[in-house]
Amino acid sequence: MLKNFKIFFGIFLFTIYSPLKGEEKIDIWKTKQADQPSQNQSINSVESKNKIKINPSQKIDTLQSVKIEDANSNIENDQEVFGIYDPADYNFNLNMWSTTKADDVRASLKRIKKIKLSQTSNNILENILMSFSYPPQGMEEEEFVNLKVEWLIKNNRLDLIEKFLKQNKEFKSKSRAVQFLVDTNIAQANIKEGCEKIKFIDSTIKDSYLEKFKIYCLVFNKKNSEAQLLLDLLREQNQSDKFFDDKINFLLGISSKTSSKINEKNLLNFYLSSVTIKDFKYTPTEKTKKQIWKYLNAANLIKIEDVNDKEKIKGLEIAANQGQLDEKIIFDIYKQIPFSLNNLINAKNIYQTLDESDARALIYQKFLLSEDVDSKVEYLFILNEIFSKSDLINVFSNILSDNLKAIGLNNIPENYQEVAIKSIKDEASKIGKVKYNDKILHQSKIIKFYLEKEEEKKIQKDIDKIFKKIAKNKKYFYSAKDLALVDALIKDGFAIPQNFNQKEFSNKYEVPKNLIQLIKKEQNAFLALKIVEIIGEDEPYQLDPETIYFITNLLNKTNLIQIRNIVLSSALPLRV
Repeated sequence: MLKNFKIFFGIFLFTIYSPLKGEEKIDIWKTKQADQPSQNQSINSVESKNKIKINPSQKIDTLQSVKIEDANSNIENDQEVFGIYDPADYNFNLNMWSTTKADDVRASLKRIKKIKLSQTSNNILENILMSFSYPPQGMEEEEFVNLKVEWLIKNNRLDLIEKFLKQNKEFKSKSRAVQFLVDTNIAQANIKEGCEKIKFIDSTIKDSYLEKFKIYCLVFNKKNSEAQLLLDLLREQNQSDKFFDDKINFLLGISSKTSSKINEKNLLNFYLSSVTIKDFKYTPTEKTKKQIWKYLNAANLIKIEDVNDKEKIKGLEIAANQGQLDEKIIFDIYKQIPFSLNNLINAKNIYQTLDESDARALIYQKFLLSEDVDSKVEYLFILNEIFSKSDLINVFSNILSDNLKAIGLNNIPENYQEVAIKSIKDEASKIGKVKYNDKILHQSKIIKFYLEKEEEKKIQKDIDKIFKKIAKNKKYFYSAKDLALVDALIKDGFAIPQNFNQKEFSNKYEVPKNLIQLIKKEQNAFLALKIVEIIGEDEPYQLDPETIYFITNLLNKTNLIQIRNIVLSSALPLRV
């Protein structure tokens, strides 16, 4: 009896204490953990007046968890933080939105959505949105994380979506993020890569679409017994359907026939239709989903059997103009359209008498047959005019740019030089290489500190030397860009000659008062968001000097040094 009691008591103790062994892994981003000693506690959040004050320079991976209680109610308020970047990397902190109202953030992002942001603006916005932080006042965690995921999807940031999934284990819109990864790979006809993304489909995701894709991947990797088991479980949960059952049974060899009906309900169904229907043929329309268009492109399933079918060709041209179809397919079709030798010889004289598609095809073939550069360039710009008149310029813009690059700007006739430069899509070549000019302060070697990370001692020597040189020029005018550089140098700890009256020069320029108010309210992240709005479609070097000055002045005051350096690196240098 005593022996049995000991055995029972031993089992009882094991049952109580065994779960503790499973809690060894601690995620520093999760806040719904039990009380731990101070070095293992998770970061909690309450209303902004009780938020943790964190030094912007403090790195997130060294932050210790702090337990905060509401002074009035003694009730603990737990919030999770979501993101990719350590906020300290961009001089932010976890409380970067704590003093900003949710409606202000929503309104700003709504305006930003209407702007085609420049690369710099988009980079700054990415740094702001993807930094780990608590949500703004009045915004729930779910809305805040959805906002981040929506931005990643809209900008097609596959690399960042994967990072987000790795660093944020549980969130409401996780299945949407995973499905976007999966669908992107299906659309690229890259099923092997897509199947690797099922590692993100865990027990926290309850999504029949992703479960179906997981089953297909097992079939794809010849793990039929596992696929059958999961399919049975899906059926028991009433999450499968007749179409999917039919396709998987056919692929598993359980049935020898499958429906020949093409299912366009979603990309997975369309893909399964294409790989199971013999002699699969599909004619896309204006209503065809964009992802299906992409898959048709990647899988080489868009074919035109009759090159005289003008309506079908025009439909494909419209699809290419809308970005649904690879424009190269259109030009492959153009090469197949037959023309007589006489038409090709007199192409420049007769193309205007032809149907629009035929005119484009004729001039394109004439361009391909031309041997001298002058003729090639002439026909390229005739094509450009024809596409423009038909409102199909998107079909041709990349082809035009690529061919002009292949010819080379130096070889293009002088009368086409200016329009050729505008037509070439190469931002790097448009910006040009940096040329230092020590006669102008903001173009001098001093800016190597921001462009080339030149050592401080060398920069200080250059400061002393160049200021002395400029002081000898009695006619020299200190511009707003010069002042932007001086402000940055002082902020970064460099010594400026005493005879330079910074205050006198800065009084010439007014910084918008509404933006200064954001600094007083400690709304640094929201200020950075407003700066994204101000820069907008432009690169910083395209802004007027006064705007550059007040932007960098504000960023100095808020200690947003990394963003300031991004602006300075674009705005100050002379490029050739």
